[in-house]
Amino acid sequence: MDDLPSKRPHILFLFSDTGGGHRSATQAIIEALQLEFDDRITTQMVDIFLDFAPPPLKYFPKWYPLMVRFPKFWGVGYRLSNGSRRASLVVKSAYPYVRRSLGKLINQNPADMIVSVHPLANEAFLHALGEQHAPFITVVTDLVTTHALWYDQDVDVCLVPTEAARQRGLLAGLKPEQVKVVGLPVADRFCQPVGDKKALRQQLGWNPEQPVVLLVGGGEGMGPLEKTALAISETNLPITLVVVAGRNVELKQHLESRKWPITTIIYGFVHEMPDFMRAADILVTKAGPGTISEALNAWLPMILYSRLPGQEDGNVDFVISEGVGVWAPKTSEINSTLQAWVNHPEQRQRIADACCQAARPQAARETARILANRLGIFN
Repeated sequence: MDDLPSKRPHILFLFSDTGGGHRSATQAIIEALQLEFDDRITTQMVDIFLDFAPPPLKYFPKWYPLMVRFPKFWGVGYRLSNGSRRASLVVKSAYPYVRRSLGKLINQNPADMIVSVHPLANEAFLHALGEQHAPFITVVTDLVTTHALWYDQDVDVCLVPTEAARQRGLLAGLKPEQVKVVGLPVADRFCQPVGDKKALRQQLGWNPEQPVVLLVGGGEGMGPLEKTALAISETNLPITLVVVAGRNVELKQHLESRKWPITTIIYGFVHEMPDFMRAADILVTKAGPGTISEALNAWLPMILYSRLPGQEDGNVDFVISEGVGVWAPKTSEINSTLQAWVNHPEQRQRIADACCQAARPQAARETARILANRLGIFN
């Protein structure tokens, strides 16, 4: 009689669409699990707010884009809640209200491992799970200025993107063996070899002989994108300016209606961003952790023009300290940097080399291997 097939281990991922690239990091890990281990592990994603939280918390993903439009207030809230005791007090105060929803989530979604890719999922879930629970892993998606909510001393493993994030975990009371630096997981298509820039430009319909400046504001086209694009175009540098307006349809239409003094190509939301990054010479972007990590993998020098106070403050420090870009919140600073990098390509090349050194293209696959090995599955 043939043996019955053994049950495949199941991983439950906890995330939410509240900035920080929680969804994209989760999807990158799941993709890496499939690439590394085929179908030997099953996975499931649960939005901790949208899928199970009671009102009004279930509306938090919808409110988040509105909240970050007031960055000063966001930064104040971030700082006031950041600290082991203060963060724990926030969770404990909310726990009686969410306890029933957490119990429902846990009972309806049995798993052999739980992976949290959101800071608000850690302490509350561990408390609800009790002493006997499946391995609980945290994957931190902020690069440097990591909130105390990321670090719960009862997690089995905390995977972090940088050494600075690891040090903050140790200061929060985690043991050295609990915290491991792996980098920030990004999709596999952002982790391919850089290749031939000129050939890529030709495929994309861009001038293969001109330096390309790629201007992005995230998937939602956030930040002073139009103001920055106009300022860059007024430099009259011999460049191609590629502007990605994301899902901001109104902004895209407005940009397309303008007359530009330099070669300017406008896009909305695109799926070709990995090719865009590999084909470009300079990236002008807000200081989001995912975009920074993707740019490092493409060896793409960065000019950061905006940041969200709190979790993105350290991203700017990281980019500067690693020598992979500059902080230029004023358009005059953006333009002076562009002029230096366009007119002196050797400067740009040194920064591209630094990007190569700082990149962690294996982050998602390394994360996948750690999770699988904890489940007793090896390549």
